[in-house]
Amino acid sequence: MDENMSVKKSIVRFKDGQFHEVEDVIVTEFPMTIFVNEEEFATMVCTPAHFDEMVIGFLASEGVIRFRKDIKELKIDEEQGFAYVDLAEGKTINNQRDFSKRFIGSCCGKSRQFYFQNDVQTAKTSMSDTKITAEQCIKLMRQMQENSHVFKGTGGVHNAAICTSEEMVVGRTDIGRHNALDKLYGHCLLNQISVRDKVLVFSGRISSEVLTKAAKIGVGIVLSKSAPTDLAVQLADDLNITAVGFIRGGSFNVYSHPERVILAVDQQKEEMR
Repeated sequence: MDENMSVKKSIVRFKDGQFHEVEDVIVTEFPMTIFVNEEEFATMVCTPAHFDEMVIGFLASEGVIRFRKDIKELKIDEEQGFAYVDLAEGKTINNQRDFSKRFIGSCCGKSRQFYFQNDVQTAKTSMSDTKITAEQCIKLMRQMQENSHVFKGTGGVHNAAICTSEEMVVGRTDIGRHNALDKLYGHCLLNQISVRDKVLVFSGRISSEVLTKAAKIGVGIVLSKSAPTDLAVQLADDLNITAVGFIRGGSFNVYSHPERVILAVDQQKEEMR
C-alpha cells in the first residue's frame, strides 16, 4: 500500500465485551486546489496519489480540455497541495458562467455540484458494440476487488477500473468516487487508451453523477457492486449505456440495454454469423 494513502494511529477498539488499544490504518484525506491559467478553478479533497491523472481527467470531464495536448504545462506542488495548469495556446475556458469556483468534497451528494451546462456538452451517447458475458461481469468485479489493497487495509475508499471484457487495464482508488473516475479518465488520456470497447467497473452505487462520468469517459458498459439510482438508470437508457448492479457472488441485475450482456462467448459468435 502507498505510504501517502494511509496513516497508522493508535485507537481504542471494543470487542468481546472489552476495550483494547490497537493500531489501525486510516485512509489519508488531502485537499488539492487547481489553478487554470493562473485563476483558481476548483479544490478537490482526494487521496494523495496520481494527481496528474486526476487533474487531467477532471478538466476533461468538465469540458475544459479534450486531449492531453490541450495542456501546455502541468505542475503539481504536492507539498502545498496546488496544481497549476497552463492551457495550450489559443485554449481558454469558454463560457465562464457555465463553471464556478467550487469545493469538491470527498463525500457524495451536496458537496458535489450537479447538472452544469457543460455536462450536456461533454456527456456522450455510447456507440459501443462491445458485449460481455455473465461470467466475465463476475470475474472483473472480483478482480478489481482483489487488487484494491488500500480498501483492504482501510475500508475507506472507492475503487474503479477500466477493463477489457477479459481483464483489468488499470485500476484507481480514492476517497471520492468522482476522483477515482477522473483518475481513470486522466490515465486513458495520458496513455491514449481507447475506451469505446472498454468496461468501467466500480465499487460504489451507480448514481447519476457516476453514470454521467462514464458517459464522458466514453465507455458503454458500467459494472457495479452496488445499486443504481432511478435517475442513473434513466440516463443510462438515454445515453445507450449498459448499467449492471449488485454484482455479488454469482448474481447481478442488468438495468439498461441488456443486449450487451450475454450468457456465453458462443452466443456472441452465433449472433455474428
